[in-house]
Amino acid sequence: MSLLVASTAGEVIVWIVWVLAGLALLVSGFAVVLFSNPFYSALALIGNLGSLAVLYLLLSAEFVAAAQVLVYAGAVMVMFLFVIAYIGERADEPFAGRRSLARVAAVVAGVALLVEIIVVIVQDAGGRLSTQAEISGAFGSPRQIGTLFLTDHLLAFEVTSIILLVGAVGGVVLGSGARRRMDDNDEEGGASAVQQPAPPEAA
Repeated sequence: MSLLVASTAGEVIVWIVWVLAGLALLVSGFAVVLFSNPFYSALALIGNLGSLAVLYLLLSAEFVAAAQVLVYAGAVMVMFLFVIAYIGERADEPFAGRRSLARVAAVVAGVALLVEIIVVIVQDAGGRLSTQAEISGAFGSPRQIGTLFLTDHLLAFEVTSIILLVGAVGGVVLGSGARRRMDDNDEEGGASAVQQPAPPEAA
């Protein structure tokens, strides 16, 4: 009887954690796209990645959860915050005049994702996804994942690091260009203010 009560209490706790992590995932996801300040959006994305890591833990994917926190919520987001802090309030300057195209691309991507989800749900309801794959006992272990990373997927692993490096360098280049334009505008404004004659004094 006590074992049954403990098992039931454990399932209740798992459900509570799952609901809270799911709500935090949705709220932080909406916050990422609704915040006008990119710094707050990046912080919301860190919360989103942390909530996703909790869901991975509930699915017994400990390695993926740890990688989610250490790699994405840790290293990648620290790089994002560094670039955002370096660019400052001029983070939107490189994308000025392209908002209509960005909105169209966002709508297309959202519709494509929705269609994909609907297709998966329909196939699952029809029993087409009910066939379980044969999974070995070592599936998902850090040893097996590391072996796959450094053998079969070595090229993709290295290309990902190069893409992250290019993103960091690109953010610094955009930020330095925006700072130079701002300094030039300040110098032109100061020069025009110096050259402007003083108004005549009232008699």
